[in-house]
Amino acid sequence: MAIPPCCKVRAREFDLKRTLESGQVFHAMPVGKGWQVLADRTPFYIEQDGEWLLVEEGREELIARYFSFDHPLEVIYEEFPKDSFSTAALHSCRGLRIIRQPRWECVGTFITSPMKQVSHIRQISLTLRERYGKKVPGSLINAYPTPDALAALKEEDLRDCKLGFRAKGLLGTARAVAEETIDLEAIASLPTPEVRKALCTLPGVGRKVANCILLFAYERLDAVPVDVWIGRILLAMRKRKGSNLTLEKYSARKFGIYAGYVQQYLFHHARITKTLPAA
Repeated sequence: MAIPPCCKVRAREFDLKRTLESGQVFHAMPVGKGWQVLADRTPFYIEQDGEWLLVEEGREELIARYFSFDHPLEVIYEEFPKDSFSTAALHSCRGLRIIRQPRWECVGTFITSPMKQVSHIRQISLTLRERYGKKVPGSLINAYPTPDALAALKEEDLRDCKLGFRAKGLLGTARAVAEETIDLEAIASLPTPEVRKALCTLPGVGRKVANCILLFAYERLDAVPVDVWIGRILLAMRKRKGSNLTLEKYSARKFGIYAGYVQQYLFHHARITKTLPAA
């Protein structure tokens, strides 16, 4: 694709590559020295050179919101745990920001994530977009399929997109949203426990997936999704066994109101370095 007209924007405490590759979104497309990203149904081009971003003209406000430039990273860093593994994660992931994701897209994507590596989730996302998403002018990829589009399918159609057992959950949730059994926008005003409870009524959504959605789509920055990687990290930190719920509560006490940020840094650091806290 041809690079669109761009302007320069200064962005302190932001690392574009780390953010896009940290297991939050799975559809950013490398282009030249940068990326094309589709934020819901608006594509934009972005590249980085130190503290300066080259961003598509007219998309500056969208990009600032999408990448949460208003999140107080310097304050978050001051609150970071002081143990050696957390310090290493902060150093290796500095500039990583939590992305503000469209709610339905986030729900659908993370229903497809259990027991899958980042590369596999990306493959599923791109396949669903190609087969069932609407074309977006100027975008290299299609939009994420709407609830109505997925609700009209059969489970076999989704299994053919390599979803496996996750197909049933995605189909059931798409139908629930399409039939307005749940309103993903309306629940945003509820307290976190109530949003989590509502999300967990959806097929394919357990506590871990609900916490991913809370963090990435509802900006509940204290939410901690406990998956295999985070579970191993927290067990090593805690130095004794515990259920995922116990580990979640432990992380809330240890990491505080920005626990979601801390876990994202720990997750990405552990994944890229293949290391865990010392026993």
